[in-house]
Formats: sequence, structure tokens, C-alpha cells
Amino acid sequence: MKGILMFKWLETFKVVYETKNFSRASEILFISQPTVSSQIKQLENELNTQLFIRSGRKEVLATPQAEILYERVIDLIDDWDNLYHAVQTNQQQIIRCVIGASHTFANYILPKLLIQLHQKFPQIRFSVQMMNSLEVLQAVEHHAVDLGFIEKPLSAPTIKRASLMEDQLVLAGDTQAGPWLVRENTSGVYYYTKRFLEEKDIGDPVIEVQNNEVIVGLLKQGFGCSVISERAAEGIAYQRLDDSFKRNFYLIRRKTSTFDAIEECAKFICQWSEAQENKNNEETIE
Repeated sequence: MKGILMFKWLETFKVVYETKNFSRASEILFISQPTVSSQIKQLENELNTQLFIRSGRKEVLATPQAEILYERVIDLIDDWDNLYHAVQTNQQQIIRCVIGASHTFANYILPKLLIQLHQKFPQIRFSVQMMNSLEVLQAVEHHAVDLGFIEKPLSAPTIKRASLMEDQLVLAGDTQAGPWLVRENTSGVYYYTKRFLEEKDIGDPVIEVQNNEVIVGLLKQGFGCSVISERAAEGIAYQRLDDSFKRNFYLIRRKTSTFDAIEECAKFICQWSEAQENKNNEETIE
């Protein structure tokens, strides 16, 4: 019985750590805020240490002890989720792999790659989530995603990163007519767009659009201009930017992986990416 209670306390601790807010944690867990406070207090008593500093504000601060506990807890909960899924489905050979991909990669590269992954790893059940690069990194850190694809070189202590293929950025649309269509500041392309606008001393009008496909859709209708991937510019008037507007896609994953199959999957992705890059280079030379 105590083991079951401990697991509940640890699940509550994980959500409080990630939200830094008891009230928000209670909403996510569908329990009352006093229950959240009580479970955290019981966990602190059991461990004989303080996990959060309560300052009277809505946000709480994690102690160094909480930082250590969190790194272990996410592995424990991740293992339990995989074990539970295996027992419930009675298919121990099936492994779940959640992929988090930034917008350009998800729309223009992942479809080809996912077909290859499905064929190569029939024992892995893949699911895909689309988000911006920073959100992908955070999702991998929090064990919400197993493999992530990002468009800028983000890093974290628990994450390992591998460079994949290059991506050429272009200036698309009518720059004389405007307005500028710009991604949010946590997206992979935002840095390059911001740099271009500053170099050219361009100000308003700017419209923030948090989705690549919406931007592409507007450009195809002759509305606005934007810095986008050349892969997304088919059917749109554009001009290539110089080599400083080339970027890399990256594969990220946790340094400690639960399944060898996930690591094999990551190795395959790197090999596939290299083959695609070589193929593209050969076509360019021809």
C-alpha cells in the first residue's frame, strides 16, 4: 500500500516540478490543491528533505534536492508507463516511440523518413507531435517525447544532439507589398528572420504566425513575404539567400534511453539523413 502511495506522491511531485505551481498541478492531475500540498508534504516527510520553497506567491521554487529527485523520477515513471502499456496490451515486443518534430522538418522531411522507420522497425509503434524547436527540446527533457527534430542547435545537460541534413532558407513573396509574416521567437527560423529584418532595417508591418503551413498558404495567395525553407517554397516566387542563411536540422534524444530499439532507431535516422544529403549533392552536381 505504501508503495502505491509513494508512486502517487512522485507523480504529483513531477507535475509540480514542471509547472512550479500547486494550483496548476491540481488542474492537470484533477485533484484539489490541498491534496497536492498534502502529497508533497508527505513525500518531503518520507524523504526527510524539503523539495519546494513556498514563498507565498503562486510559483514555487525547486530545491537542489528536488532537481536530483526529478532526474530519477522521470525515468521511473517512463519505465512504469512502458511496463503498464506492455502488460495491458499483452504485447511486450511492442515499443512506443513518440516523435516531436519542428514544423519544417515535420512537413517536408518526416513523411519520407516515417515510412522508412515504419518498415525498418515493425516492433516500434510511432506517434508524431508537431511543435516548435524549443517545445521539442522541453518535451524530450520531460520524457514526453523520445526522439526530437529541431531546427536550431539547442542543448541541455540530459540531451544528446546529432546534426542531420542542411536546410537552405529563401526570401519568399513580394517584399515591396508586405506585410512580413514572422514565426514566434521560439521557432527555428525566427533567428534568421529577425537577423534579415535587422540587416535590411525593416520594421512594421509584421504579422506573427505560429505555423509554417499558414505562412506558406498566405504566400501562395500572394499575401505577404517571409523567410522560409526552400523545401516549403514550391509554387512561390522566391530568391535564395547567402550561405549564412543555411541551417542544420538536428536529432535530439535523452542520454539515457529505456530501450535499445530507440537507440537503433536514432542511428538509422542519422544514416538515412546522410544518404539523403549525399543524394541531394549528387543531383546538384549533375
